Amino acid sequence: MKKFTLTILPEKVAVCHFNKNSSIPSWATEKSNFTSIAKTDDELSIILPQEKIPGGVLYEKDWRVFKVEGPLGFVTTGIVSGFSTPLAKAKISILYISTYQTDYVLVEEKNLKKSIKVLGKFCNIKK
Repeated sequence: MKKFTLTILPEKVAVCHFNKNSSIPSWATEKSNFTSIAKTDDELSIILPQEKIPGGVLYEKDWRVFKVEGPLGFVTTGIVSGFSTPLAKAKISILYISTYQTDYVLVEEKNLKKSIKVLGKFCNIKK
């Protein structure tokens, strides 16, 4: 596998869950280092810095984000399995998000140090 560079984003993020009929709240569109909004037939999920989330929102907090430095392109194969397999073998759950230019690997804060150790075996990691 190609040696990737990962940058650990500074803030903790949370994964918010909304009903499928919910609109995207204005507070979710404010500027941040990382925000992901996914709306499907089943739900609306928003991932963003947890300090931006107002009361009354259902969310899972204390996630950290590794940014896979890109651009990666659509012809690169095996990226997801390259990160998910060693983390799964280490018993670390992930959320994986792909965008047009790059990918993001999210791990719970409690697994950050262990994830750095696992991923550091084949990636350059910047903090």
